[in-house]
Amino acid sequence: MIALNSTAVAWVIFAIVTIGWITYFFLNKGSARAELGSEVEMAPNRKAYYDDEQLEGPRLERMQLLGVLLLVTLVIGLPLYWMFEPSRQAGAVSGEQERFRWWGEQLFETTANGGFNCSGCHGGMGGSGASAPYAITDPNTQEVTAVNWYAPALNTVFYRFSQEEVRFILNYGRPFSPMSAWGAAGGGPMTEQNIETLLVYLKSIQIKPEGCLGDSEFVNKADPYVCEGGTLPQTTQAEIQKSVDEYLAKNPEASEGEALFNSNLASGAYSCARCHTPGWSYDQPGVTAQGAFGWNLTGGATNSHFPNEQDMINFIKVGSKNGAKYGLQGQGSGRMPGFGHLLTDEQITAIVEYVRSL
Repeated sequence: MIALNSTAVAWVIFAIVTIGWITYFFLNKGSARAELGSEVEMAPNRKAYYDDEQLEGPRLERMQLLGVLLLVTLVIGLPLYWMFEPSRQAGAVSGEQERFRWWGEQLFETTANGGFNCSGCHGGMGGSGASAPYAITDPNTQEVTAVNWYAPALNTVFYRFSQEEVRFILNYGRPFSPMSAWGAAGGGPMTEQNIETLLVYLKSIQIKPEGCLGDSEFVNKADPYVCEGGTLPQTTQAEIQKSVDEYLAKNPEASEGEALFNSNLASGAYSCARCHTPGWSYDQPGVTAQGAFGWNLTGGATNSHFPNEQDMINFIKVGSKNGAKYGLQGQGSGRMPGFGHLLTDEQITAIVEYVRSL
């Protein structure tokens, strides 16, 4: 901010000096008069100059004063420039990021407002409550049914996915869901620059964590969008607990793990059932955990894939990183998000115990 203000002051000084020189030029030009005989070409040394007393007295002193002023300007100005330069560069980066954020916001807008209609499915500011029209084809009867697919909230997307994973989803979409490929790399209409500016906008709308270590909100070098030691704000934690309590009120025999698995938690940001229960995303849920976008978790399949319960807990925390090994001979595809920044260790453990009991 200091550097941006100093730049503005520098431009004002530059404008004043420029106007001063122009004014000086026209005033002198207007007041000058032709010397008698100037119509004849005269020798350059014809005009009388200052005498020795004037030349070596007041004029010399003026030149010396001017030299001292220029020296002082250099001695003070250069250190000040070096002092403000890092801040100026930071201001330039901040300005660029703000332009990217604004461009990304325009892309996120509805089609009617000139955007790519991201907000049409995910809601304004990436919150919950929005849905996307979608056609479901029955694999047995080939009957096509129009449904409203509840889109996940995006204001916590970097709690669940890394930047590279979000970029991949934007480029190539999510198969078997309304999320189509938007990047040119996946055959969509957005350029690489569009995707980058959209990522900047998505970062700007993330729910800010609390209790971060260090000076920055996001100081974890491996995952710079979730701060080290930080947790979800109390308001978001309260939303999670509210969803759990509502589910338990309707299903008094259910465990906390079942409630966490099936509830629409954190303003639509998370639900295991969204991916693992068929029809959950469009309010026509089938058999719980029987598999949809994600695995079928029933019939002991989970226990055989994760013989060690702690391995499954760790997997849910970090998610399915592309190419990374997990469980028993499993290799990540990047489709399973990590929930270690959204849920507590106790909540994840409760979910694992419920799934392993299916």
